[in-house]
Amino acid sequence: MSQHRIPAVYMRGGTSKGVFFLGRDLPQQPRDRDPLLLRVIGSPDPYAKHTDGMGGATSSTSKVVIITPSRRDDCDVDFLFGAVAIGDPLIDWSGNCGNLSAAVGPFAISEGLVSANEGVTRVRIWQANLGRRIDAFVQVRNGEVLEEGAFMEDGVPFPSAEVRLEFLDPADDASGGSSALLPTGALQDTLDVPRVGQVTATMVTAGNPTVFVRAASIGLTGKESSADVDRDRKLLERLEAIRSVAAVRMGLAGSTEEATRLRPGTPKISWVGRPTAYRSSAGVDIAPDRIDVLARIMSMGRLHHAYTGTGSIALAVAAALPGTVVNEVARTLPGVPTRIGHQSGVLAVGAEVSRREDGGWHVDKAVLSRSARRLMSGWVYVPRVGLWTPA
Repeated sequence: MSQHRIPAVYMRGGTSKGVFFLGRDLPQQPRDRDPLLLRVIGSPDPYAKHTDGMGGATSSTSKVVIITPSRRDDCDVDFLFGAVAIGDPLIDWSGNCGNLSAAVGPFAISEGLVSANEGVTRVRIWQANLGRRIDAFVQVRNGEVLEEGAFMEDGVPFPSAEVRLEFLDPADDASGGSSALLPTGALQDTLDVPRVGQVTATMVTAGNPTVFVRAASIGLTGKESSADVDRDRKLLERLEAIRSVAAVRMGLAGSTEEATRLRPGTPKISWVGRPTAYRSSAGVDIAPDRIDVLARIMSMGRLHHAYTGTGSIALAVAAALPGTVVNEVARTLPGVPTRIGHQSGVLAVGAEVSRREDGGWHVDKAVLSRSARRLMSGWVYVPRVGLWTPA
């Protein structure tokens, strides 16, 4: 056979899609693994189409997931996520995908890594990129994952079965430091951004590291569409300049150049505004009383077509912290999920935040519901030339 044949499953999770692998079927060393996965997706592609791979040529559909039995006693599976650059030979392993997190539980059950319990099966997931635990509650019928249902989410055209996700201690670091949630220790920071000027931002590490700015402060409204953003080269440069400066301030990169070149996936940058009427990408009119905050978020250098799952966790957490950029523009009520008005519609996310004894903040749990579906299973094929050869 002229090509490698590797077992794989193509899955949708939330508003994202990715190629799922069992860890045992891939090389163990990143130097062998990453070139193989890049070729699976079809990157780098100077035409930005992923014509010769499984990728969808968008930040939401150019993703890989590796699942292994967990080494931890308190988890069932380990979940490693890779965001694949389209035009560059790069996989960013620095963050998580909240949308594809919804597909991990169904995948683990279907692949026999977790026993199916009739009704609802809890799958305890160790998110290896960030060192966090996620509990997925997956519906099961007759011993199989239930994928059909009435659950709808904006950004996905068809109904499916709900998968409830609980992100446990999503802002807690391994050392338990009080700065885990707010990397700089401040609810707001002023960033000095070359060729942009001073920008007021809130930077949080919850779900994924994320930097929030007021839409109006950077000349935006929060109603932007992909057509408005992705074709505006100067705007993209401004947003990346802010994001890269924030990455350095958050301690995630040693320089702005490093943040842009090696860490395009995190931190995310999002801009927010007060609830305002707008029309979604599906042509649906969203009234102000349906949302608590208007928001847009970038993903791998492009506007996300909906809102990232991990970014929604960060936003819900920031909305619950008095004095943040998000809290100042969002409608918030204790114990009530925050309804995010995004390009495709509305997403509700709950965050439980409590005061620490030292006066800082702790995120106990974040909760959101998504859906997932197996689209295809079988093998992916990649050329043998220049790539890893299995034993």
